[in-house]
Amino acid sequence: MIDSEWVYCPFCNSKTRLQVQEDTVLLNYPLLCPKCKKKCLINVKQMNITVIREPVIVTQSRDTSGKTTVIGSFFIG
Repeated sequence: MIDSEWVYCPFCNSKTRLQVQEDTVLLNYPLLCPKCKKKCLINVKQMNITVIREPVIVTQSRDTSGKTTVIGSFFIG
């Protein structure tokens, strides 16, 4: 019989709707917590679950001259 376990939210530690088995492999899987509604990316290999820290997102705007201007940046995660 194949062992399986639930994936827990890395923010609030509640059980998500995802269950993984010994042979499950996930890369850059978008995990959504049904309780706290936060999202994160995870990798799963051989029942080892790692949370991927998302990079800084930079918002940009184009003015009429075609130049790109950075408005602000923020961290998601």
